[in-house]
Amino acid sequence: MSAAPAAPRLRIRAIELYERPVRFVKPFRFGAVTVEAAPQSFVRALVAVEGQGEAWGATAEMMMPKWFDKTPDRSPAQTVDGLRRSLIEARDAYLSDDRLDTAFGHHAAYSPALEPKLAAAFGPAQIDKAVFDGLLRVLNLNAFDGLGGNVGGLDARLAPDLAGFDLDGFLRGLSPLAEVELRHTVGLLDKAQDLRALLERAPLRWFKIKLGGDAAADAERLAELAGVLETAAPGYRATLDGNEQYRDADHVADLLDRIDASPALAGFRRALAYLEQPITREAALARPLGAVAERVPVIIDESDDGYDAFPRARVLGYRGVSSKSCKGLYKAMVNRARCTAWGPPHFISAEDLTCQAGLSVQQDTALVAFLGIPHAERNGHQYGEGFGSAAEADAFLAAHPGFYDRRADGTVRLATGSGRLPTAPLRGPGFASSAGPDRTTLSPLSNPTSAFSEGVHP
Repeated sequence: MSAAPAAPRLRIRAIELYERPVRFVKPFRFGAVTVEAAPQSFVRALVAVEGQGEAWGATAEMMMPKWFDKTPDRSPAQTVDGLRRSLIEARDAYLSDDRLDTAFGHHAAYSPALEPKLAAAFGPAQIDKAVFDGLLRVLNLNAFDGLGGNVGGLDARLAPDLAGFDLDGFLRGLSPLAEVELRHTVGLLDKAQDLRALLERAPLRWFKIKLGGDAAADAERLAELAGVLETAAPGYRATLDGNEQYRDADHVADLLDRIDASPALAGFRRALAYLEQPITREAALARPLGAVAERVPVIIDESDDGYDAFPRARVLGYRGVSSKSCKGLYKAMVNRARCTAWGPPHFISAEDLTCQAGLSVQQDTALVAFLGIPHAERNGHQYGEGFGSAAEADAFLAAHPGFYDRRADGTVRLATGSGRLPTAPLRGPGFASSAGPDRTTLSPLSNPTSAFSEGVHP
């Protein structure tokens, strides 16, 4: 890794917010919601780095309904509007502060006021990525050298449990992975025959299976899927995602009892690596996991709504936490440092809230590779239609050969054929991208009036 300068100070000169609709090629069901379309947000930020110059940075992220905010009396459209409000409030707050500070310093100075906290963190998380991209471009650094050199200025002010921990040395010592293995998502609407057909053409080894919250039905479905995996993907590993569909630890124990009692699931039980956020966030951190924590490693995802969430979860028996760029670049880095500071069995996983082709999936994959997470859920290529235009697709393919490829029908898609994503194509200056979205396909971010509802239903 080449040397990088100490964290410079910068001013944020401008922030632009855009969106465009993404129509899914097949329905995506997680928890109690089925999504057939959703808007993708785009952020541009102009940063002026002290004594160095200025540059625009950019990022993108899906505004998924009913994930950040699962409040029962809020419609899917209202929860998307909450993400728009988060972006707008964060933009206004960041621009109101004209002082020089590090990229992380600007992040740490902002305290979102919206609720729920997970949705409130969406706006600053996206702006931070765009600011970091602009900073790297000014410094002519790639993502791995910039993250390893801590040019963003990450410190422990938001994580007092890491006081005294050498964050600079920790980041410097990380070795970015040359490739990240794909973990294929088996959604609640996906059938066993769909999985079998996929495995006839794709050499996949890791799988993430969604749960519905009915222990008996979930165990029965797992047995059917396991039958396919045992024959079509020998040596496979799997994770389970509860998406908050289980009431409490006793409810989770019921599922585990059914899995353990099923001869058809004996192989699956051995292949199971961890269970992701099974318990609704209102109850997940209210009481210890108890015996469940001894039976399977459990991680938080939706409960990861602040810098204190992972330490609180750890006390209750949780052993891991997910990295998602939509939840925050710096928080993922802090949580990875905690795993080193605390030691085994603590770990960080890489999950995907339908990262779309282009900025989103590239930046998230670079973060995953930098943190040394060997496999990542990657599902955006399953559900999204790809790029915003043919011109955009061609630009990203030309800029990142090997990360994308051209299919027989002429479309450009993520290069998933090997079951792994290479990270060498992400090593250009900036935050993992040498191309940008087709600006003609973007619209200014909509006013949060709950107008977007098409394509989402409970």
